[in-house]
Amino acid sequence: MIYPKQLFFIFLALGMVILLNSILSQSQIKKALVFSQQISLLEEACQALAKTKKSFFWNHLPKTYSHSSNCKDFILKNNYITLPLSEEEAAFPLAYILTVHKEFETFERLFRAIYMPQNIYCVHVDEKASADFMQAVDSLVQCFPNTFLASKMEPVVYGGISRLQADLNCMKDLLASDVQWKYVINLCGQDFPLKTNREIIHHIKSFKGKNITPGVLPPAHAIPRTKYVHREDIVNSRVVRTRVLKPPPPHNITIYFGSAYVALTREFTRFILEDQRATNLLLWSKDTYSPDEHYWVTLNRIAGMDSQQISGELFRKTSVTKKRHGRPKKRCGQQKRHT
Repeated sequence: MIYPKQLFFIFLALGMVILLNSILSQSQIKKALVFSQQISLLEEACQALAKTKKSFFWNHLPKTYSHSSNCKDFILKNNYITLPLSEEEAAFPLAYILTVHKEFETFERLFRAIYMPQNIYCVHVDEKASADFMQAVDSLVQCFPNTFLASKMEPVVYGGISRLQADLNCMKDLLASDVQWKYVINLCGQDFPLKTNREIIHHIKSFKGKNITPGVLPPAHAIPRTKYVHREDIVNSRVVRTRVLKPPPPHNITIYFGSAYVALTREFTRFILEDQRATNLLLWSKDTYSPDEHYWVTLNRIAGMDSQQISGELFRKTSVTKKRHGRPKKRCGQQKRHT
């Protein structure tokens, strides 16, 4: 015999099952609809790419949800990765240097694309950047325990020693951190990755512990950069070339030229900051033009560092990222001038 109290619980249980089934069905329908929309958008993107319709991509940029005092909501809404995606990635943390000065949303998209909880990030904000930009970056950084602002900011001038010094400031901070990162990669705020974190690690590992900073002897057009004394004009944000000849490099070092953007081992980074030859080359480079394009690669090739030399493809394809219609683009939004 079934009592009324038992009947009540039976109907209650049946009701819960029906309600749960209804909720699940609605959830499945919603997921199917979202998936269908994503497939449709992907097909449109492929067609736009084939027809080189740039407007499509500008109209469908990923939305950046504005930051509030609630970091948890910001991280969730912007789909940040909060756990390592593989054991391999967890065991190979990377350090990033991000040198930025404008366009917060562009910077946030870059940061979101390269962010992994096992990595560590140093953000250098140009001392000349607007207060609003600085505040926005600072608010973002506060949400991530493995991300921080550089302890010392520089007023960055394109082509000047200040750009190189910004990277060095972050390198010093990164070495002082508790994260035992394997390589450091420097980027500017207008960069964007073409590989996943795991693919980047595989690419780096293929160099078998060597620095990724290939270079060549100075081509004719680059010789004046280190032949004459240059002066930073911070007020007008430019570098001016004088007619004063520079003395030869210290320690009889041969100068090489390469990319300003590199991937360097932790050991080599320590060498840069502690070796006297590196210190003396930095002092000598302070009045050269675009020293970040000769400093890394030259140190990589000095006596005693032969084991770190590499050849082959550039880690960062500068011929693609810095040129348009056959003419060099301005690096990271700055400007240059020779007189």
